[in-house]
Amino acid sequence: MTKPIEIRNPRTGKLDYVIIPPPPKLLSQQCHRMRRGQIAWEEIGIQIRIEALQQWKQAILAERQNITDALVNDTGRLSVSILEIDTFLNSIDRWCNLAPQLLQTTAKNTSIPFIALRQTAVPYTLVGVISPWNFPLLLSTIDTIPALLAGCAVIVKPSEITPRFVAPLMTATNTVPLLRDVLNFVEGAGQTGAALIEDVDLICFTGSVETGRFVGEAAARNFIPSFLELGGKDPAIVLESADLDLATSAILWGSVVNTGQSCLSIERIYVAEAIFEEFYHQLVTKAHRLQLAYPTVESGEIGPIISENQAAIINEHLQDAISKGAVIHSGGKIEELGGGWWCRPTVITEVNHSMKIMTEETFGPIMPIMPFSTIEEAINLANDSIYGLSAAIFADPPELALEIGMQIDVGAISINDAGLTFMMQEGEKNAFKFSGLGGSRMGAASLKRFLRKKAFLIKTNTNKDPWWFHDEE
Repeated sequence: MTKPIEIRNPRTGKLDYVIIPPPPKLLSQQCHRMRRGQIAWEEIGIQIRIEALQQWKQAILAERQNITDALVNDTGRLSVSILEIDTFLNSIDRWCNLAPQLLQTTAKNTSIPFIALRQTAVPYTLVGVISPWNFPLLLSTIDTIPALLAGCAVIVKPSEITPRFVAPLMTATNTVPLLRDVLNFVEGAGQTGAALIEDVDLICFTGSVETGRFVGEAAARNFIPSFLELGGKDPAIVLESADLDLATSAILWGSVVNTGQSCLSIERIYVAEAIFEEFYHQLVTKAHRLQLAYPTVESGEIGPIISENQAAIINEHLQDAISKGAVIHSGGKIEELGGGWWCRPTVITEVNHSMKIMTEETFGPIMPIMPFSTIEEAINLANDSIYGLSAAIFADPPELALEIGMQIDVGAISINDAGLTFMMQEGEKNAFKFSGLGGSRMGAASLKRFLRKKAFLIKTNTNKDPWWFHDEE
């Protein structure tokens, strides 16, 4: 018998929700049922699958208020929850438009005149998705949607920190008969996730490097692919030629949206010495304008820290920086309000790479700023990290930023903006270093991750092949 898990409300600190993980045997049975369902799901073809996902979208729209309320209770924030739902709904349409072309069978001639090639692909039968707590709906479905359209069945294990959205989402899902047997969300913690890896054919994981390593090792033991989207410590580089008003506004948003609880948050900022003072003064002024979403979710832009453990990490990083000489210009501490943990947008100077706040993932609304004297120094500082997820570069002309970006060891770079991979998912990218492993989650390549390529080599004449053994006369 699995034990119930009590769930903390990030705004009140109270344990006000309970989930009951499925016993391993039941989880295994669910996976076997979904494998059977996948056969028909693949056979109905892409057009019927698109119709099913469009029905799902309509069902979600009908259930939208309940899903929104659940996300607000999960995360303590409203505006980002609305944006999260909109992005999710838009992604259904985007993938439905892209999928038919991506799934076409192609035929072509080969280097051998009498051998034709027909290239196709078949879906993995059952895809497992293990998703994190910072964007509960979006990150549990970002892999799910293309996998379903590819013809896979998908079972999702969201974070046990933010599970409330699952119930209204499954209410919507269960109104679409074709999806009932090929899409399921299961509740549970790490033990459930570990059990899930044993029953699927491919695993997508989003989370920490530490847990991602365990997921990758477990997948390797089972000879199944793993796609790992892990941590980040994204740098921003601001050159003297940059538009400072634009740069400070973009970096502020890229650093503190969703209270900085995003792997693509800007977590370290390198600014040319000549504009350093003006830059951080502008950033501080703009940071002070943002308010906490307290006492109500409409009170401000900055929501609570969702995970209590993360609040402790943010506090540890701040105290480490202060003890080593960092100077706080705004925010700078963890506050307890109404039982929840909060952190105001925090601008810090006098920082260096001996501090955790410049080298470890903070996952909070923290903006540490260092000056640099040469472009080469800025590039070296940006690359001085175990992470390589994304970055931002501000310069005029943009070609200069692009030239610098070619030397930054990350998978996606926003030019004269920040956090663009959150808003636009067309660009294919890989995670560098410890930020992940596997094919691109963005762009058309994302759907193709869920397909195994299959080649038909077709002899087109009745002649004997020249490489066969010669028959004796």
